[in-house]
Amino acid sequence: MQAQTVYAQTGVAQEGRSSNSTNATIKEYLVPGGSGPHDVAPVYNITNDGDGASSSADATVWYTAQGSGDLGKLDPKTGETHHIPLGVGSAPHGVIVGPDGAPWITDGGLNAIIRVDPSTEEVEVYSLPEDTGFTNLNTATFDHNGTLWFTGQSGIYGRLDPQVGQIDVFQAPHGPGPYGISTTPNGTVYYSSLASSYVARIDLENGESKVLQPPTADQGARRVWPDSQGRIWVSEWNAGQVAVYNPSTEDWKEWRLPGENPMPYAVYVDEKDMVWISDFGSNSIVRFDPMDETFEIFALPSPEANVRQILGRTGEIWGAESGADKLVVISTNES
Repeated sequence: MQAQTVYAQTGVAQEGRSSNSTNATIKEYLVPGGSGPHDVAPVYNITNDGDGASSSADATVWYTAQGSGDLGKLDPKTGETHHIPLGVGSAPHGVIVGPDGAPWITDGGLNAIIRVDPSTEEVEVYSLPEDTGFTNLNTATFDHNGTLWFTGQSGIYGRLDPQVGQIDVFQAPHGPGPYGISTTPNGTVYYSSLASSYVARIDLENGESKVLQPPTADQGARRVWPDSQGRIWVSEWNAGQVAVYNPSTEDWKEWRLPGENPMPYAVYVDEKDMVWISDFGSNSIVRFDPMDETFEIFALPSPEANVRQILGRTGEIWGAESGADKLVVISTNES
């Protein structure tokens, strides 16, 4: 499908402001050289003190320093960073903030799921069963029952019950490829397969997958994210498209990103159901409005930034610039 495109002009150096209908600022934060930040996870706006009562907001932003084998912590107020070593051989890929408020990491180097206590920085390692071999762990999500589901590009997906430490591993349909994974508002878990070009819905009881095939063959479904209606948005790396699947109607729609060679990597849907995509091809973060089917391009200040993950919190879209050793945030303030 065709969509209109608007380009947001941003300033140089570390910060800029768009000049169109979206009143937004773009800011980058340096992280230690060689970190190779892969995924990023801002702490939610309101934290929980453990007994159900909410406390003051925590501005912390976690990121996986894949190049140095650390979990990184950024304080956006000061720009200061702090690294927590995850162990010899660590190569962390994904990080999310769990329902317990702690960062949870999928570590391909250690072939393990890792939890880091945000207060004590204690590192807790949940190793995959020895007979699984190298799984190339990728991304994780929590379902509504507190179970962590994860993907491995070697051709597996699995679940961890943090209460007992049990890990179950399942063989993915069609072999290698499981990559992005996320949970919808009603608790359904979907993952995407980059190498095998499909999206799958997981049966949370028996762990089986139902393959959902996007219209474009060999599209390279890389990451997935739900909107408030439970529709699943997909970044199609090979096809240069963003797609959406509606489970209520079982219908698909796809739109090609602007530019000569779009390469959509990450996808994230914000609190207003705006769809954000990182595009390696144009070195930008792209906003797609599903209502009027328009794209808005936010050019990144750093060349070849290579944003591999997008997550956010109210009014903020965060990305990890693996090619620039920086984190980037787009602060939105709609006019």
